[in-house]
Amino acid sequence: MAFQGGSAFGMARQIGNGNVLVTERTFKSMSRSEIEKLRFELDKLQREIRADQPDLADTAAVQERQRRLSRLRNCLMMLRFHVSKR
Repeated sequence: MAFQGGSAFGMARQIGNGNVLVTERTFKSMSRSEIEKLRFELDKLQREIRADQPDLADTAAVQERQRRLSRLRNCLMMLRFHVSKR
């Protein structure tokens, strides 16, 4: 397994939290099925974060939510680019 964090679920959580910085080389050692599992978990986590809306008066929580969504969105874009390049 090429997942940091032990599983696709764990890796997706770490990416969202900013613990894992993703580059194109991150996906190089992954098989197509591993990439597909990670993509599924990233999409699922993105939906979960979007569903959990903090109070708009809580600026820090809103900013953290946006940062997590941004990290996941960027990772998904890199993942799709890597798959299309393969």
